[in-house]
Amino acid sequence: MSDTQAQFSVLKQTADPAVVDAISQLIAKGEDRDLNRINLLDFSARYGLDEEKVISAFLHSARLGLFDLTWNVLCPGCGGVLGAHNTLKSLRHDDYNCALCAQGYEASVDDRVEVAFTVSPRVRRIAAHDPNTLPIWEYNRQMFWSSGMDLSEESIKRLIDEVSLEAIELPAGEKAVLSLQLPNQFVIVFEPVTHSAHFFDVQGEPTRERQQFSIVFNKLHAPTGSTVMRPGPLRLSLENQTDTRVLPAVWIANDTLHELLGKRKPILTAKRILSNQTFRDVFKADNLNVDQRLKITSLTFLFTDLKGSTALYERVGDLAAFDLVRAHFHALLEIIASEKGAVVKTIGDAVMATFIRPEHAIVAGLRMRAAMAALNAERGREDLIVKIGIHEGPCLAVMLNERQDYFGQTVNIASRVQSLSTSQEIHITGPVIESPAVATILQKEAIRPIQKEAALRGIADKMVVYEIP
Repeated sequence: MSDTQAQFSVLKQTADPAVVDAISQLIAKGEDRDLNRINLLDFSARYGLDEEKVISAFLHSARLGLFDLTWNVLCPGCGGVLGAHNTLKSLRHDDYNCALCAQGYEASVDDRVEVAFTVSPRVRRIAAHDPNTLPIWEYNRQMFWSSGMDLSEESIKRLIDEVSLEAIELPAGEKAVLSLQLPNQFVIVFEPVTHSAHFFDVQGEPTRERQQFSIVFNKLHAPTGSTVMRPGPLRLSLENQTDTRVLPAVWIANDTLHELLGKRKPILTAKRILSNQTFRDVFKADNLNVDQRLKITSLTFLFTDLKGSTALYERVGDLAAFDLVRAHFHALLEIIASEKGAVVKTIGDAVMATFIRPEHAIVAGLRMRAAMAALNAERGREDLIVKIGIHEGPCLAVMLNERQDYFGQTVNIASRVQSLSTSQEIHITGPVIESPAVATILQKEAIRPIQKEAALRGIADKMVVYEIP
């Protein structure tokens, strides 16, 4: 049995069989570009598979060595990859600049960092493993742009025919001269390997005199420059001072370019992966550095605590109480994972979990309450009472006690809101109830939240909270 076959045998023990079959088929029959920076949400849609099962299977595949996982920092303007990292620890907070858009960006894990998967060269060798062999437009499609760009064959043809005035492959150390006719439009000379650009602001009366301009490509990330030119002939001198080939192209910043750059597909974000239970279980080592602080603009936190657990131990004895508490944990953790959440940690009889969206958290909370009611009904007693609190807001992803954790006032509020519960009610905050999806869920369940003001320990002002009775 080959190493790859052995890896697939192991994978089938941990991942959904239908997803494993789809992955096997992709590796065997997919085009090279289909195996580079695979967009898992697009993969799920194409094969008609559940997204969470696909994410879980690819994470297990990466751990087995079938795929390489990368964290790609994206430009929100053009969809270009500003930095590709093999580990989360390499991610910088800011200092990512896009030459094509002439903008600098922070590496926000909400929507500017994609998680993509490329087949391992040990499993199948593809052209992207040696990017210098890729033709110009395939390099742009596979290496510069992210998996979220919807670049079909037709789109690439339009890019060549309607946007590009000229494109050239320039080997290391060589020079070239392009003779161009500048139109009365904004023109960009863009080079994706060094990620550099120069803008020509073409304006004024047309000229017949040949204009001259020189561009040198090197490894210095100089700011994007802009030069005013007149419509007419241009002699563009290009020099490659790097130790690899460069691929400069001259683009017209017309409606077609803006249309093509605006065609996007959903991507698997770093925020979603950080709140994925399989990732937290399988990739424990691929965490942040101790001094890293990744800003997240919106994350939903759910806290639970088992009410009166000390009295429970006294009432039913250590052994029976331990079995009950373990059954309670098993039910909660299963619900969190099935509702697209992840357990950050358990503290005593309490659970801290994260969800990408508040509606996932509210459904999880309602299911938890129902699960505790079912456990109590089995025993004919009301011993298991879980207090639940949910809050949504900004936070920092950090490392605490050798574990990826979260820090900030949002976390504090979510914890305090949970403590308001005295029985099986759930307490949520304004940002949660203001979510249209949450409102729809509560309406469907015929639940009428009770608004009230509460003083939360450690929070200066009283907060408006909502009790889900």
